[in-house]
Amino acid sequence: MAKRIDSTPKKDGYRMPGEFEEQEQIFMIWPERPDNWRDGAKPAQKTYAAVAAAISRFEPVTVLASPAQFANARNRLPRDIRVVEMTSDDAWVRDCGPTFVKDDKGGLRAVDWDFNAWGGLYDGLYFPWDQDNMIAQKICELERIDTYKTEGFVLEGGSFHVDGEGTVMTTEMCLLSPGRNPHLSKEEIEDMLKDYLNCEKVLWIKDGIDPDETNGHVDDVACFVRPGEVACIWTEDENDPFYQVCHETYAFLREQTDAKGRRLKVHKLTMPKKQVFLTGKEEIDYIEGTIPREEGDICVASYMNFLIVNGGVIVPQYDDAYDSLALKQVREMFPDREVVGVSTREVVYGGGNIHCITQQMPKR
Repeated sequence: MAKRIDSTPKKDGYRMPGEFEEQEQIFMIWPERPDNWRDGAKPAQKTYAAVAAAISRFEPVTVLASPAQFANARNRLPRDIRVVEMTSDDAWVRDCGPTFVKDDKGGLRAVDWDFNAWGGLYDGLYFPWDQDNMIAQKICELERIDTYKTEGFVLEGGSFHVDGEGTVMTTEMCLLSPGRNPHLSKEEIEDMLKDYLNCEKVLWIKDGIDPDETNGHVDDVACFVRPGEVACIWTEDENDPFYQVCHETYAFLREQTDAKGRRLKVHKLTMPKKQVFLTGKEEIDYIEGTIPREEGDICVASYMNFLIVNGGVIVPQYDDAYDSLALKQVREMFPDREVVGVSTREVVYGGGNIHCITQQMPKR
């Protein structure tokens, strides 16, 4: 069984590896909420299956499905993808799942952050979220992995990236939002990141591009390509709603050094030519306790929300004029990996993308 450890990863010599390091498998959660996913979640399920199939070309995938959806998920997914019955509140395993940490002796553990649906009763997206808050523990029980529990400290996996060598990147918009940890100062939050990810330096990007859904997760904005190198969203269209964030973030990262003292090399990754909006034609249920999704809502589409896997990168595509440009730019960042595009507009309608719906387990 998995036990809880009364310590911290930093004290025990465990660190979170960079996403570009070797992985054992990827976790996903099967979507079904009709108040988040349009048309009874059937279009989203088709897209999740396509993402899972793309990942499974490179490494094993485990999909977690509710009792009501287990048979449907099993029949819709390729046979080489493992399906495990597990109850959840929605389908964003990046944010409610465990953050895995490892040591240099082959040991693997996980951090079980508190989860409150991106803001709790202050500005969270749904209530209750108790089943999602147990996902990390359940995954660790399944894999027999011991955990560190951050009682009273809220954090989502999509709100930070690490380089595996002592540097963590996040946004002030998210981590300092009143719905997360208002009882803690910026310095105290930084100390928690350093202790539980085993890092020495935190790069605080000011804003994200998704203030309403996630309060600005960094995985839509920037990521580590490898130690010493980052990717950053970019547009030269002054009418783009995220023009200012793109330019401010790029300028900030260009001036930063990592925990090893290296000046960061920054790669530009285009934004789509056109952002995605709910048109009002999507049939999305209204249920008390859930923030309603309404006509005209922007559905943040960022090519940055890709997933690095063993030997590959799985990149969102939006049927947009810049889809091929994004793939070209990602290939230039990762010349030794196969870059695969998957159409994920349906995931955008739900409020995220490929990185948001996946969580990697490092190789032991």
